[in-house]
Amino acid sequence: MAFTDLRSFIEHLDKLGQLKRITAPVDPILEISAIADRVSKSPAAGGHASPATDPYHGSAGGHALLFENVNGSDIPCAINVFGSYERMRQCLGVSDFETLAERVQALVKPEMPTTLMAKMKKLPELAKLAGIGPKVGKSGICQQVVKTDDANLFDLPIIQCWPRDGECGYAGRPADAEKGTGRYITLAGIYTKNPDNGERNVGMYRVQVMGEKRAAMHWHMHHDGAAHFRRYKARGESKMPLAIVLGGEPVLPYAATCPLPPDVSELLFAGFLNGKGIELAPCKTIPMEVPANAEIVIEGWVDTNETIWEGPFGDHTGFYSLADKYPLFEVTAITHRRDPIYLTTIVGLPPQEDYYLGKATERVFLPLLKTLIPDIIDYHLPMFGAFHNFVFVKIAKHYPMQARKVMSSIWGAGQMMFSKFIVVVDEDVDVHDEQQVMFHIGANVDPRRDMMIVDGPLDILDHASPYYGSGSKVGIDATKKIEGEGTVRGFPDLLNMSPEVEALVSKRWDEYGL
Repeated sequence: MAFTDLRSFIEHLDKLGQLKRITAPVDPILEISAIADRVSKSPAAGGHASPATDPYHGSAGGHALLFENVNGSDIPCAINVFGSYERMRQCLGVSDFETLAERVQALVKPEMPTTLMAKMKKLPELAKLAGIGPKVGKSGICQQVVKTDDANLFDLPIIQCWPRDGECGYAGRPADAEKGTGRYITLAGIYTKNPDNGERNVGMYRVQVMGEKRAAMHWHMHHDGAAHFRRYKARGESKMPLAIVLGGEPVLPYAATCPLPPDVSELLFAGFLNGKGIELAPCKTIPMEVPANAEIVIEGWVDTNETIWEGPFGDHTGFYSLADKYPLFEVTAITHRRDPIYLTTIVGLPPQEDYYLGKATERVFLPLLKTLIPDIIDYHLPMFGAFHNFVFVKIAKHYPMQARKVMSSIWGAGQMMFSKFIVVVDEDVDVHDEQQVMFHIGANVDPRRDMMIVDGPLDILDHASPYYGSGSKVGIDATKKIEGEGTVRGFPDLLNMSPEVEALVSKRWDEYGL
């Protein structure tokens, strides 16, 4: 089921019993975040399974929340909308992630038709793909209300997530820095364009509110938005157009977080997920197009010559990320529907809403990773790894040092380069059973022989690294060792009961009275 906008998705979740509406007055400063944090760590409606016991169909994550009475704003605030496996499946319109992974596999590695009849049969598929690109119209319902001179970020129920967010004199932010606020836009698509060829990019970067029309645009040096910024600056242009988009088709936030290949547009991928192209509308004050069905759009310019202090910020790592200087964003317009919904999220110690977005990406993009690294059978990003700290990988081992080759390939695969610990196991190990993986590390690894330490890029949020954005990474070969992998004594067989006896015991189990 494809959803045309955020509100239709929220209504759908309401009918499924996945939404809680809160009518009591709440404060956007910390109170909404504290509620969402507690809910995200509780069971969802009607279930008590957890990701540890049921990796993709567990009911952890709590309800989606819609706060209808937010202090200081007339606009309701939605949070934890994507915060469970079930809601992610509903958003993507699938009963299981594997179905979507198969569609991605066909898109990434299509089978070429070999006969005229096969080519004729392919035509409908090709025509369908041709229709999933974005389509630009004249206007959109995201512009039913247009504010320019009277645009004010404080009209929106922008939340503060954690107590020391944006605090001066803490985590590297000078005590005399521009104070701003601790309020952050956290679940918006950030729309930029490559000034050389006009190609659009949709990223998801946090934005710290500094004043009514001022904000700090936080993006990492590796992000496409930052690359576009550098291009504008290199061209000698003092301003870069940028739009902050909240809402729209619910697949948009997901597409904005996906590790897509450089030549694949997030809007194209969103159209692929939704089964039809995303409708766009020209912005009112900047040369940019944004989703016509969005709830709220903040238009403005990034100053390529001025930076301001941003942070600290309570991040998905579970710690405050350090403050640093980032580009200044100045608002020129805020447009929205007549009755908009403000979409937001909180990140912190997992599980949080971002964990489920990331887990869907892990499953859906397995075919892409297998295309880049065919040795991989499956992989798992454990919750405690906060996305980049741990990767468990399963391979079918055929030759010496194959596990090390796979580790090196992963460190060369897009955002997987940030992986700090990679553990490689044999094909008979369930990488989603974390106890089983740890058992094989303990059983199969000689630390000196089977671990390698390399230097390279790291997530800039990694406070343990000795340098900003770089440091060391560890690969652990927990596979059964074979000749050619150093000094190897005979590896014993893992204990397994015979299938015949297992079948007999299962058949007679009730007789035992156990």
